[in-house]
Amino acid sequence: MDIDIEQLTRFVPLESLDEAALRELGNLVEISRFPRDSQIFNFGDADEEFIYLLEGEVALTSKDGDVKLIEAGDDQARYPLANLKPRQFKGAIRSDEAVIMSIDGQTLERMLAWGNIPSGSDGVMEVNESDAFEATVTQDMDWTLALLRTKAFLQLPSSNIEKLFESFEPVPVREGDMVIRFGEPGDFYYIIQEGSCKVTRPTARGEIKLAELHKFDSFGEDALIADEPRNATITMLTDGLLLRLSKEKFSTLLKAPLVKWVSLTEANTLLRNGAVKVDVRTENEYAHNGLKGSINIPLYMMRLKAPAMDANRKYLLYCDTGIRSEAAAFILANRGLDVYVLRGGLSSAFAPTGK
Repeated sequence: MDIDIEQLTRFVPLESLDEAALRELGNLVEISRFPRDSQIFNFGDADEEFIYLLEGEVALTSKDGDVKLIEAGDDQARYPLANLKPRQFKGAIRSDEAVIMSIDGQTLERMLAWGNIPSGSDGVMEVNESDAFEATVTQDMDWTLALLRTKAFLQLPSSNIEKLFESFEPVPVREGDMVIRFGEPGDFYYIIQEGSCKVTRPTARGEIKLAELHKFDSFGEDALIADEPRNATITMLTDGLLLRLSKEKFSTLLKAPLVKWVSLTEANTLLRNGAVKVDVRTENEYAHNGLKGSINIPLYMMRLKAPAMDANRKYLLYCDTGIRSEAAAFILANRGLDVYVLRGGLSSAFAPTGK
C-alpha cells in the first residue's frame, strides 16, 4: 500500500511539515497489514517508532485493564498510538485486519526540527534575524569588544571565545555566488561581514524568495542543529565577505555551551523554583498531550515569540525526544534567555497529565 502527501497531512505532527519534507517522509514510512488479535506493541516497549492507524481498529489496554478503542478516521487516530516511551499501553488489532504506518521517531523529529522555521503573516518562512554582531570582523579590538557584547557570547566560557576568534574563516564572495544550496548537507555557520544575500527555497510553483540578509546577519545554524540538509538556498546579491565556522566548531564552541541539558530531577527542581515549562511541539501535539501547567510555543514560532519572553525567568523546554527542544534552546539562548532542555524529551521522562 502506497501513501501520498495528502494522506500524510491528516496526521499529527506530520501536517506541520512542508511538501518537500513530506515527499521525503513518504519514502521512509513502513506500511504493514495485520490480522485480528495481532499485538503491535506492549507495555514498557522503548522503541523509537511513531505508529499510526490507517485502516481498521486498535485496542489500547492499560496496565489496569482499561481499554480504549481507536478506529481509523477518528480524531484520536490522527495522533501516533500510545507514543510516550516506555509505552504505557498494550496495542492489539481489534478489527478483522488493520493497516499500520510506522515512522522512525528520530528521523521524524529531525525533520520537524529542520522544517519548523518561523513564518511571516503570509505563511512564508522567515530566515533568522540579525544577532547584533556590531563590528567589522577583523582581528582587532573593535571586533573583540563587539563580539563580547553579543548576548550569545556573554554566556560562553572565555576559553571558547578565544578559540572562536581563531576558528572563524574569512570567505570572499562575489555577486551571484551560491553560498548554501537547498538540500545539501550542512557544513558551516556564517556571519556576514560585508555584503547582502537573498534566501530562497524551491517549491512546486518555482523558486520563492524568503528574505534578504545584510551585514552582521548570520545564517546556517538550523541544518547544523538538526543535523539535516539545508532548508534554503543562500545567494549573494553583492560582492562581500563572510565569516564561517565549521560544523564541528559550531557544535563544540558555540552550540554546546548555550544548550543546557537537565535530568528529570533537575527539571523538577527548576519548576519548583518558578521556571516556565515550554512545550515546543506543534499546537496539535500540545493539545493532545501537553503537560499540565505548560505553555506552548512551537519551534516554528520561537524566533517570533522570543522578544516577548521575560528575560528574568528560567525556561524548561521539552518535546518528544529533545531534538526540537535543542534547536529552540539555541534560538532563545542566543538572545540571552536562561533556557534548559529536558534530556531525552517527553517520551523518556514524563507521562501526560492532561490540562
